[in-house]
Amino acid sequence: MKYVNTGVVFQEIPDEVTLSINISNCPCHCLGCHSKYLWEDIGEPLNVMSLDVLLKEYGDDITCVAFMGGDGTPNEVDALAAWVRSAYPHLCTAWYSGRPEISNEIHIENFNYIKLGPYVERMGALNKPTTNQRLYKVQKDCSLKDITSKFWKKK
Repeated sequence: MKYVNTGVVFQEIPDEVTLSINISNCPCHCLGCHSKYLWEDIGEPLNVMSLDVLLKEYGDDITCVAFMGGDGTPNEVDALAAWVRSAYPHLCTAWYSGRPEISNEIHIENFNYIKLGPYVERMGALNKPTTNQRLYKVQKDCSLKDITSKFWKKK
């Protein structure tokens, strides 16, 4: 698994300061994708060593780590999330998947948040009430609470 770039973001996970890690080699190829460069197998290896370097670099400036993609290797995303939960227990973990369902290679307890759903241009992104995508907060009993509406502006 490889990553292309990272950024500290405030909109991907509500109420969190998130280190967003963009993973390449996306197999989903959503029509209207705004990050087509992530379809290619490019970037640097994302593993425990490279992730540890990133997390030490950002230190206390973040509250969450979001794996953006990785649908081609969900077992590797899961393993890294499990490692973050053990090595950095103060950080939340999130996974943005373009799939409509959670992979059976994912252990839900390794995540605090999971976004599911391909980008469908006519339905809009998470900030549109018409979106097909959903962001879930993983509850203590590993059930999923849909928190997508946190992205929608109140009138």
